[in-house]
Amino acid sequence: MFWHVMILSTMFMFSSPTWWSDLGAVLAQARAGDSAGAIQPPNKPVALGPAPGTPTATSTAFMGKTPSQRTDVFSPDRAAFTVRFGDLTIPYQVMGAFVLPGEQVQIEADRADAVARNFELRAAGGELATEGPNRWTWTAPGAPGLSSITVLDPSSAESVQLNVFVMVPTGEVPSGYRIGSYPAPPHRHSESYVAPRGFIEVTPELESVLIAPHFHLGQFVCKQQIGYPKFLTLREPLLVKLELLLEEANHQGLHAESFSVMSGYRTPYYNRAIGNVTTFSRHQYGDAADIFIDEQPKDGVMDDLNHDGRSDVADARLLQGLVEHTASRPEFQPLIGGLGLYGPTSAHGPFVHVDVRGFKARWES
Repeated sequence: MFWHVMILSTMFMFSSPTWWSDLGAVLAQARAGDSAGAIQPPNKPVALGPAPGTPTATSTAFMGKTPSQRTDVFSPDRAAFTVRFGDLTIPYQVMGAFVLPGEQVQIEADRADAVARNFELRAAGGELATEGPNRWTWTAPGAPGLSSITVLDPSSAESVQLNVFVMVPTGEVPSGYRIGSYPAPPHRHSESYVAPRGFIEVTPELESVLIAPHFHLGQFVCKQQIGYPKFLTLREPLLVKLELLLEEANHQGLHAESFSVMSGYRTPYYNRAIGNVTTFSRHQYGDAADIFIDEQPKDGVMDDLNHDGRSDVADARLLQGLVEHTASRPEFQPLIGGLGLYGPTSAHGPFVHVDVRGFKARWES
C-alpha cells in the first residue's frame, strides 16, 4: 500500500443491501453475452503496472497441473480427503508449507466417510517416522531448500501433495540481500506483528513451484532487486484465502485462472524505499497481496470486469465487493483481515488489497 492511503474505517461495510444483487445482474448479463458471442475482449489502457509472472518449466513433481493441461472450466482442485500438516489443514490437492531446518511436524490423514482407509505417505527429503494408522512425524532436512511430501489414498489413487520449503532462519539471510528491520509489535494485536521466523530462499528454478493449485511462488517475490537468490516469507492462510476468492470469482462469472499479484511480500527495507510510511504494512509479514484479474488480454492491468469499455476503479470495486460478500461465510472466519480499494495511477492500474492479519480493517485510496 502506498503512502497516500486514507484509512476510512476498520468497520467499513457496504450500505446498500442491493449491491450484491446489482453485481449479480451485471455478471448475468456478461455471461449471457459471452454465451451468445456478443461480448468481445474489452479494450484496456496501456499497462501501467508490472505484468504477472509466467511459470517456467520445472520438475513436474512440484508443478502439479501444467498450463497446457488447464481447461476453460475452472476447477478449484480441492482435496478428496483431509491432511493436517502441523496446525495447517490442507484443503487442496497441492499446497505449499513453510518450516525451519530440522523442524518436526505431525502429519495426519483422514477421509469423511465410514470406510477405513490406510493412507500412504512418501517424502522426498527429510526423515519420516510412522506414529500409528495414518499418522506420521516428519523431520525437515537440516539445510534450506524444497522437499516434497505426497499423501496417497491407494484405494482411489487420489493424493495430496505438499511442496515444503525449508526456510533460512531469521538472522541468517546473507548480508547481500537487504531485509531491513522489523518494528517492535504494537500493544494492540501484538500477536499479528511478530517478525517472521524464517525466509524462503528463492532461485529461478523455484519461482514456478506451485504453493496452491492456482498460485506459484514467483508471484509473491519482493521486487526490490534483480538477481538471485531472493528471499521472502509467506503465510499459508493467505494462500487459502486467495484460492477461495478465486473460486468465488469464477463462480460469479469473473473468469480467471489466477489472480495477478501486483505486490506480495515486501521487505521492510523495500517498503520504506518505495515511500510507504505504513510502519506495520502487512506485506512485510507475508500475509498480504495486492490483486487484480488480468485475462482478456493479459496486459498487466485489471480487466474490464463490468464491461463498460474501460479499466478503472469501478472494476476494482466489483472485485472488492466480491471479497466483502464472502467475508461472513464460515470458511472465511479463520481468514479475517484487511480489504483495501485502490484506483489507477500513473504507476499502476486499479487493484484490491487483501490480507489475513487476524482482525478486520477496511480502507480506500
